[in-house]
Amino acid sequence: MAVVARTYAKALFDAAKEHGRLDEVREELESFVSTIREVSELQALIRDPQLDPPAKADALAAVLEGSDELLRNFARLVAEKGRAPMLEEIAREYDALVATEGKILNVELTTAFELSDNEADSIVKQIEQASGRSVEAERAVDPHLIGGVVLKVGSLEVDSSVRGRLERLRRELIQGAAT
Repeated sequence: MAVVARTYAKALFDAAKEHGRLDEVREELESFVSTIREVSELQALIRDPQLDPPAKADALAAVLEGSDELLRNFARLVAEKGRAPMLEEIAREYDALVATEGKILNVELTTAFELSDNEADSIVKQIEQASGRSVEAERAVDPHLIGGVVLKVGSLEVDSSVRGRLERLRRELIQGAAT
């Protein structure tokens, strides 16, 4: 299904880029997907296999009334093709395409405690210098880390937390005892 989502996202990306509206479409698509997550009735409508695709398309068009015309038309097309349940995945793929186009690196920054804005900015600047790209960081707190930081970029994860170090040390000790 990832290939299908990527195909739809690429089509939306190309159309938005052609019309110079990459960021506007991105923002409205994110907002729309958030609404889908928050409104259980809308989730049920999108996922209902008994509701015919044209009815879903009409409902989504009504929800998106006043939104960017490109996004409205796209949502209608996705629904008519029976792909409405994939909207969240399509939005993730679209976001990745926009980030790549803008040389933006999306990073998940997880720490053991809440960072001040200055501390988070310092980490982001270090990542920007190392990667040569702009960084958008999503911050999270996981007290189980004990200390340190875990950075995740796509499927790559860099764990420099105390918990991660202890886990690596434990594995080394177990492997050393086994040999």
